[in-house]
Amino acid sequence: MTVRQSIVSSVNVALLLAVALAGHGEAAQSATCEGGEWVVTQQGDTMLVRGRHVQFDIDVRTMAVLNWTLTGAANPGRLVDGPTVIFLEKTPLHGRTLTRTERLRNDKGDLVFTRTDGMVSVKIQAKDCSQGGVFQMEIERNDAPSTRVRHVLAPATFYFDNPNFRDREGEVVRFSNSAGETQDITITPRINFASDTGPLLVGRDSPQAATRVQHPTCTNSIRKQDGTFATVRHCGGVSEWDVLSGGRMGQVMGEDSTEVAPPATFCVQDCQAQNQVRGGAVVLGHPFPVPDASRLTPRTP
Repeated sequence: MTVRQSIVSSVNVALLLAVALAGHGEAAQSATCEGGEWVVTQQGDTMLVRGRHVQFDIDVRTMAVLNWTLTGAANPGRLVDGPTVIFLEKTPLHGRTLTRTERLRNDKGDLVFTRTDGMVSVKIQAKDCSQGGVFQMEIERNDAPSTRVRHVLAPATFYFDNPNFRDREGEVVRFSNSAGETQDITITPRINFASDTGPLLVGRDSPQAATRVQHPTCTNSIRKQDGTFATVRHCGGVSEWDVLSGGRMGQVMGEDSTEVAPPATFCVQDCQAQNQVRGGAVVLGHPFPVPDASRLTPRTP
């Protein structure tokens, strides 16, 4: 995948920010995005992204995302009662220093921000919503087929093997899309993240053209429906992914993260972040509190 060559110089990032900020206004139509809009400012090498429902920082040299936080603002879909850090970092380990801004768009709670050095390009798309498909990071590069991306959860948040999915593993349920078309979906295991701070907080990593790194030092035995055990090599506070050039790592929060729906289609060009599946899906939810036997350990590889 070739990095696009039509590059907008970012020497004057402040000018781009001014243009982008001029476009923010009313929120997206979804109730979970009500009142959403981004205010974006830059302090040195850090871009501060502040919304009504979500806030986070970006290291513009690498496009690492720091301290991704739900604010807990009043909203029918809010998952937390107050500011709650979910991810400490989402870091693309591409080994480059990104020097130019290719695109910056801030419009009605939708943010698109792309940085490049001409060899590697990282695009962040974010929605200021209390839940749904709220974030994705897409990477294109000319010098390698893939990039490792590291996700680190905040201390109060943890990954777990969702027992609501394990208990119905192999069962077939019906899914319908927005056009009224239906298909059968087989329930498979689901890794979610949650917290002991509240029963509504739940989410998941959403890969597209990406493969999770299996960490042998984080080996868990998870009981299956038939009484046997599955081996899950996934840490409790860290996940790492090898993302193909043009692929992405998304983030889904709330009910959408525990629904049984078709996986993301394979996409390595202009992949889109979505608020939600536009159709009907069986939602399995998650237990609260999450049983110790389902929590993945240790926290780090």
